[in-house]
Amino acid sequence: MGRGGLRRPRRLPRAAGAALGRRPAQQPRLDPARRRPCRRSPRPLRRRLALRRTIRHRRAAPRRPLGHRPLPAHPRPHRGGAGDPAGTPRGAPRRRLCHRRAARTRRVGGSAYDRGVTPNGREPSPADEADAPVGAIGLDARLGSVLGKRTADALKRAFGYETAGAFLAHYPRRYALRGELTALATLPRDENVTIVAEVLEVRSREMRQRRGSIFEAKISDGTGILTLTFFNQKWRENELRPGRRGIFAGKVSDYRGALQLAHPDYQLFDDDEAPVEAEAKRYAEAPIPIYPATASLTSWQIAKAIRVVLDRLGEVPEPIPAAVLADRRLLGQRTALERIHRPERETDWQAARRTLRFTEAFVLQTELLRRRAGLRAQVAEAREPVPGGLLERFDAALPFELTGDQLEVSAEIAADLAHPVPMNRLVQGEVGSGKTVVALRAMLAVADSGGQSALLAPTEVLAAQHLRSITKMLGPELSARLMPTLVTGQLPAAERRRALLRVAAGQASIVVGTHALLGEQAQFADLGLVVVDEQHRFGVEQREALRLKGRRPPHVLVLTATPIPRTVAMTVFGDLDVSTIRQLPAGRAGIETFVVPLAERPRWAGRIWERLAEELAEGRQAFVVCPAIEPKALEAGMAEDGMADAEEEAPAQLATVTGTLAEIARIPAFEGRRIAGLHGRMPAEEKDRVMQDFAAGDIDVLVATTVIEVGVDVPNASAMVVLDADRFGVSQLHQLRGRVGRGGLPGLCLLVTRQPADSLARERVDAVASTLDGFELARVDLELRREGDVLGEQQSGGRSSLRLLRVARDGEIIAEARGLAAEILENDPDLAAHPALEAAVARRLDDETSGYLSKG
Repeated sequence: MGRGGLRRPRRLPRAAGAALGRRPAQQPRLDPARRRPCRRSPRPLRRRLALRRTIRHRRAAPRRPLGHRPLPAHPRPHRGGAGDPAGTPRGAPRRRLCHRRAARTRRVGGSAYDRGVTPNGREPSPADEADAPVGAIGLDARLGSVLGKRTADALKRAFGYETAGAFLAHYPRRYALRGELTALATLPRDENVTIVAEVLEVRSREMRQRRGSIFEAKISDGTGILTLTFFNQKWRENELRPGRRGIFAGKVSDYRGALQLAHPDYQLFDDDEAPVEAEAKRYAEAPIPIYPATASLTSWQIAKAIRVVLDRLGEVPEPIPAAVLADRRLLGQRTALERIHRPERETDWQAARRTLRFTEAFVLQTELLRRRAGLRAQVAEAREPVPGGLLERFDAALPFELTGDQLEVSAEIAADLAHPVPMNRLVQGEVGSGKTVVALRAMLAVADSGGQSALLAPTEVLAAQHLRSITKMLGPELSARLMPTLVTGQLPAAERRRALLRVAAGQASIVVGTHALLGEQAQFADLGLVVVDEQHRFGVEQREALRLKGRRPPHVLVLTATPIPRTVAMTVFGDLDVSTIRQLPAGRAGIETFVVPLAERPRWAGRIWERLAEELAEGRQAFVVCPAIEPKALEAGMAEDGMADAEEEAPAQLATVTGTLAEIARIPAFEGRRIAGLHGRMPAEEKDRVMQDFAAGDIDVLVATTVIEVGVDVPNASAMVVLDADRFGVSQLHQLRGRVGRGGLPGLCLLVTRQPADSLARERVDAVASTLDGFELARVDLELRREGDVLGEQQSGGRSSLRLLRVARDGEIIAEARGLAAEILENDPDLAAHPALEAAVARRLDDETSGYLSKG
């Protein structure tokens, strides 16, 4: 108690006192283990809450380096929030360090982010390097030991990175330039500029219309005056003091007749250092890396973390032989990583990208060829047809002649099946080229040897269509002998149980199914051949689960109606043999395709339905394809090849099955016509009934989603209208178009779009209408796709694994890298003499990608 009976105010700890305005704020510590225990009596509730709020908003204390020597420090970037750790909001208020604490921070080298440049922003000199941390890390170092747990966890959540090597492979997607050094007297508006100037005056004022403050600083280079403006960042007055000089970079804007830079980047010179023109020029010309970012991790936060890892990174082993480096004039790996992330000029990152792109191709091809050799080392059972057996009886009963391509591919498959090495072959062909007949002939060769074949289809509609087609081609006699069986998830329980029993007992020589074949209940007596149709619809684990059901490794035949360019085949399917069917069966009348551009020709909307009614008047049938089932419900699978995301909400104007059914019903020209809908949410029995009714001619117009994309064969269907065609990808539109013109009737396809003529989406639609050549469309598709889609879900069942390599552009690099990898593996199949390459392969291919490569 003080004099007069008044209680003396209790002295609070520094942080709490600062929050209550009694002491200057200092940088507190977040680590509870480092707090001093309280020796006084419990505080009143109000003061305890104030202290709790204060602790929650404290900034992390500077961490000492992992080594015992201090780290070089530099000022944090001076953009709103740029100096905060990952996850701190931009423009968050900062507590000013007292001079004594700030000096101590500089002495110990600051936090883990304060590494890599000196206090005035220069690159470290040899003298600075003497103070660098000891104990350099390798590419396999865990990010938590380099960046700290908080930042490492944020990177893992955002990108899945856990090691330094994986994080350093997060290359910039582009580079920006600060701009040339510009005099204030000649500032261009709406352009990025870099200025060397001196702060003349500063002021801070409250905003009138809303809460917050505006901090303004006037700078000059002797030729003019410019205003720097910052919102809710009053703390900058501690840095931008009159008389300070520095480099300022940003975009010039005009506010009430005066030029300004809003929230510019800047770098201040030390008070005792005169600005060096050469240094300012270097700063202005250095490219700024812009990284792929997320909502929680911005590009500048990633760049700061990259700098920390690079500063700690030691020597990097060279996976590419020295002779190849010299011949191709490539950089070393350590130099390439440094220059792609911290270039001083444009030529730096260009040379680094060239080196790292070749390295990526070389490492990938090495692994693909190793996996191919591993598959060929396994032992399978040879499957040869017997004279006068099932295959010969089938060929004799065929009502048509096989094309030359079909015969050639069938011979290649037969040769593979006759060897005790697992076949691993990809058959690509045009829509309607007869891949199913080729696959069926392979199944009959396996059945001749007493084995079973499983055909895996992506949808129940396609599986049921395959079963009907196979049964029809086999005829009654062979069908009774082979007993083709359908296994899907939506079969009635009793029927599904009977089907699984026939498969397990070996009675069913041909099994057609969906994902239900992958379950534990589906067991085979002697699985000899796995046929995967539309392989891009399946992930790695799904295909492997079916392969493992054989007593010995079964032969694998992969079918795709999406033609694949040579470079993609080398990169994506480098461990598969590729066969191609280009010729179409005789008797096809062809398809005419037209774009209906409603953006330029809105009156053509009515003509779409008039043209469709004309086809129906000729006794033909038609498809109408919509990208969505109903408002806010896209068809599952749209994201696989189209541009829509299966999780996004369909806009109100997007064509839907339900809305189109109602619209057609109101059109007088369709009065009395039989119209039905078909989509993936319908029960299996209803979908099958609708498809059978349409095939039988009992339905005139089928309004459907992409469930009809593949496998649907209705010869009387001559017309197709694809609404909002820009919502689909190139290959998907080509597949859809292939559902018409399959009989002797000429096909008509109308691609309806509202996209403007100069848009990328419209370019895709125009490309499909311009040609029927699937291989040419595959090339166009590859060029128009977003980066990274080639090894995305539609190819490997997982995310992309390509970083800098682009198969549409880098065909020569891929071919050269494949040849080099083959030479090395021929002499050193286990890479025992190339440990750096072995380590690069293990590091480059994560578990998911490695599994994909091994499972084909």
